[in-house]
Order: sequence, then C-alpha cells, then structure tokens
Amino acid sequence: MGIIGFIFLSSGLFLGWSLGAQDASNVFGTAVATRMVRFKTAALVCSIFVTLGAVISGVGTADTLGSLGEVNAIGGAFVTAFSAAFTACVVSKIGLTISVSQAVVGAVIGWNWFSQSVTDTDSLVKMAGTWVACPVISGLLAIPLFAFFSKISKRIKLSLLQRDVLLRAALIVTGAFGSYSLGANNMANVVGVFVPVVPFADFMLFGYKVTAIHQLFFVGSVAVSIGVYTYSYKVMMTVGKGLMPLTPFAAWVVVLCQGVVLFLFASEGLEYFLASHGLPTIPLVPVSSTQAVIGAVLGIGLYKGSKNIRWKTLWKIMISWVAAPVITAVCCFIFLFIMQNVFSQKVFIPKTYVLSTDVLSEIEQKTNLPVDLFRTLQGEKFQSGQALVKAVKKEYPRLTNAEARKILSYAELVYFKIAPEKIKQLPTEMFSEEQLNDITALSGQTFSHTWKLQNVLNNKDPEWKMLPENILNKQENSQKKRRIRLLEKVFKWDPAVSAAL
Repeated sequence: MGIIGFIFLSSGLFLGWSLGAQDASNVFGTAVATRMVRFKTAALVCSIFVTLGAVISGVGTADTLGSLGEVNAIGGAFVTAFSAAFTACVVSKIGLTISVSQAVVGAVIGWNWFSQSVTDTDSLVKMAGTWVACPVISGLLAIPLFAFFSKISKRIKLSLLQRDVLLRAALIVTGAFGSYSLGANNMANVVGVFVPVVPFADFMLFGYKVTAIHQLFFVGSVAVSIGVYTYSYKVMMTVGKGLMPLTPFAAWVVVLCQGVVLFLFASEGLEYFLASHGLPTIPLVPVSSTQAVIGAVLGIGLYKGSKNIRWKTLWKIMISWVAAPVITAVCCFIFLFIMQNVFSQKVFIPKTYVLSTDVLSEIEQKTNLPVDLFRTLQGEKFQSGQALVKAVKKEYPRLTNAEARKILSYAELVYFKIAPEKIKQLPTEMFSEEQLNDITALSGQTFSHTWKLQNVLNNKDPEWKMLPENILNKQENSQKKRRIRLLEKVFKWDPAVSAAL
C-alpha cells in the first residue's frame, strides 16, 4: 500500500481509535469501575481478543453494512470514516457514550445523500430494528441470568477471598469473550466502508492465505487497541458508575450479556444452524455494544426495583443515540463537499444507468416488475441512482425499495473487456480450472453490464449460477458474488479512455 492509501485509511484508524475509546467501556467498564479488574489488565485482554474476533469472525457483518451504501471511492471512504470518528470523538470528550454503529450508519447515509446514491431502506430498517432489539434482548437476558446466578452464588459455600478470586477470574474470562464478540461484530463499523476500495493485496503466510479483508480488519483492530489504552478510562467510569451503582457480581452479568448479544448478531455459524433447523434467524448486523451494556444494566436495575437507576444519565445517553446518526450524516455531507471542492479529491465514482431495450427485456424476463408501465423511459440515460428511481416512480408510483434495487442492478452501465494479459491476475484459489477456462474462452470480448457477463458464464457452466436466495445458500452465493466483483475489478474498461488512446 502506498503513502496515499495509508493517508486515506488513516480516518478508519481514527474511527478504530474512537471505537476503542468508546466500546472498551462496554466490555470492561463495569469491572474496572467496581475495581475488580485493573485498567491495564482490562486493556490488554480487550486488545488481544478484539483483534482475534476481528480477524477470525469479523467479515460476516460487513455485507449488511455494505448493502446500506457501497462507498466506491477511497476519498469518500476516508471522509465517511472520519465523520463517524469525529462525532464519536467529540462525544467521548465530554464523557458520554454513543453508538459507533449508529454514527457509521449516519455517515454512509450522508455519503449516499451527497453522491445521489440510493439508500437501501430495507437494510436501514433492519439495522434500526436491531438498535431497538439489542438493548431489549440484553435486558431480558440479564434478568434471568442475574436471578439464576444469584441463587447459585448463595448456595455455594465459599470464603470471601475465594469468592473474590473467582469473580475476578470470571470478569476477565467474560470480558475476553465480550471483546472477541466486539471485534467480530463491530469491526465492520471501523473499516467496513473501505471493503469495496481496500488498498491491500492478498498474500500467503505459512501456507495460509491472508486476504486483503483480513489485513484490513487486523489494521482496524490495532487502532481499536490504541483507543483502549489511551482514552477509554473516562468512558469506563461513565458506563460503570454513571447509570447505576453495580456490585461486582452484577458487573459480571452485564459483561456476559453484552458478549452474548454481540455474538448472536455476528455468528455466521449460528445463523446457518438456525436456518438449517427451520428456526428464525438473527440478522448479521453490526449492533451497538453500548446499547447491549445499557440494556443489561437497566434489566438488572428494574429487577432490583429501579430505585438506583439514574434516569437523568440514561436520558442523556439516549439523546446521544438519536442525535449521533443525524449529526454524522450532516457532517459527512459537509466534509465531502469540502474534500471534493477545496481539496479536489474524488469522493465518489459517478455511475450511469440506462434503460435500453435489452435492459428492459432482461428485467421483464427475470423479474415480476410491470415493465410496460415505465417502458416510456426506454433509451434514457441517468447520471445517478436517485435520478433513475425518481423517473421510474413517476411512471410506476408503487415501486418498492426492493424493486428499485433490481432495476438499478440491471440498468447500471459497467463495461468489461476480457483482456488475455489480465487473466493471469485472477487468483487460482478463487476460481476452478474450468472457470478460468470459461473466462479465457471470452478473451477479447466486451460487455456493457454485469448481468450480460453473468449470463454468458451461466450458459458455460452451472457453477457460475446463483442459487435461490436464502440463508442456507448465503455463503455459497457470497463466494460467487465475490468472484463476479473480482472480475469487474480486473476487467473493468472505459471505452472513452480507450478511444482517446
């Protein structure tokens, strides 16, 4: 990665620092505030397990964040991450906790607003739903756990010293689990916007493939660790003492609930297990560890009678939750304007959409959309997704968000030229020998839409075809989508530039 790539990635590192300063408080804040675990010990354990969670299990939630809005220029990714980090830093400065997840969502919406991209409202609703579900689930989980372990604790005959040692060990172990869950669930918040424009290359290490995404998530986790060490203590005190006085035992239950809730929303294995047994699944979404902790604290407080809950502090925290995405979206829009017009940096790559005859025909064949209602737009080009959706809605007012996404995916102009010299750039571990032969057979051919290339490949080999969209096929379809995105990256072609040459 060159110096320019590192400069742009620095905002992601800044956001990682902010996450460490904010969310380490959610993992170890109650333990440190009750003086059961030393701050240095908490910081070390948190740093190690956040890194492990990010690298091993952090990729799952990135897809949901990416579907909200795909930031397609590294300058835009820089501003998006910086805007979220800026909001989190300012709020941290005054000792309050905010949801970094919400700040990132607000920043992505700000980028969509500025670039005139269409925000995936289905993904937004899903993520907003978890902002409500997360503290509720955590609170409901905390009540029975606190009641159950309280009874168990009373029945076990241990000396005060033994209880103290056991509880300190439990807090550290549970904090390690919570830190792992934090890295797995929230690393997409830190560097997720850089996934489409990741400035790293894959390499092999001791026979193991280290992907660009793994490297990206590792760098993000290092930034989180620095945030933990340098600035998390003040926020730990707010979470650990500000909302409600906690006993060391209650602090342990809170950390346990936080770890479980974040793990539930990050585990691809659990999602597949539930789906394969016909059970309702939990969406893989970056959720707020802040909300999980506060939900657990409130659950215990309500169980104990709610007398010790500091409602004024809770009210301030909830206001910051509501304000964070709005403030971040506005900041992101302003910063994007400055970056583009003052510093002359490309913050988004414009997309062109066309409703040509073959595009409308493909939409008619592959979807249930009433194409005849907007066939009057045939042949028109649109310079943004919002412009296309607005035009279609004028002809077809009942257009849904899902239908709009389908039209956009077919109408987007993406030029490919299968250059023989570039075929060698394709990693053999991602493509079978037969698939590489299929691509080689297309040498010299050009395509104007991704779906056109996909159709040709589908006819050559069923292995290219997408499976029906469901949880059981999710991982396999994700792999197939990554192959197509890689083909787009390697063979993308600009006819205008070629004509000029």
